[in-house]
Amino acid sequence: MYSRAYRALPVPRSVAAAPHLPAEPLSRRFGLDRGRPVDRVFIERFLERHAGDVRGRVLEVYEPTYAERLGAERIDVVDASEENPRATLVGDLREPGWLPARAFDCVILTQTVHSAPHPEGVLQSIAEALAPGGVLLATFAGVSQRSRAGEDPQFLELWRFTSDGVRALFAQTDLRAEVQAHGNLAACAAFLYGMAEHETDPRAFADDDPDYELVVTARATLES
Repeated sequence: MYSRAYRALPVPRSVAAAPHLPAEPLSRRFGLDRGRPVDRVFIERFLERHAGDVRGRVLEVYEPTYAERLGAERIDVVDASEENPRATLVGDLREPGWLPARAFDCVILTQTVHSAPHPEGVLQSIAEALAPGGVLLATFAGVSQRSRAGEDPQFLELWRFTSDGVRALFAQTDLRAEVQAHGNLAACAAFLYGMAEHETDPRAFADDDPDYELVVTARATLES
């Protein structure tokens, strides 16, 4: 009955007109080769809103891009590779128990845990490394391509996240998180096509549509 009723509906004009979307993206590197990627607009807005949390001893992954930009004075960089000259702590965040305990006042963790087989384990390890009163500022990939050519074979992209999924992850840890989703249809489409910020309609950055989660953000503190 339902299929017959569906066939009886008028064909939407958009379908009848068969819109011709480009078959290939402008960039297969998230737009990095064209300018600031669309998802980074939302990520950096989130971090700038919480710039006051970036204080004391700050930990960031791979390089201290945002810690330095937001004025941190004491910065540690964690990386699994000993070849990273910026790394002050060498180790794999996917392995528990090796980060210094209760050491960091702020941890900046952007677009990282999608490479962890057990994302909740990474979050719990960071919880154990936060000093009393410390804050985790984390972002998670929602709607996204995967840039296979640029992936490290040791750190494949395993997951994409929704805001509900991120809340479920934090519920398995000692962290209490304020979770939000950012993005809309225009932002998601621009990002998937590899457009940079300057090539995207500014309206794509104006409002969030809960049905189109491009980036999920979380500000988390230890459970009291």
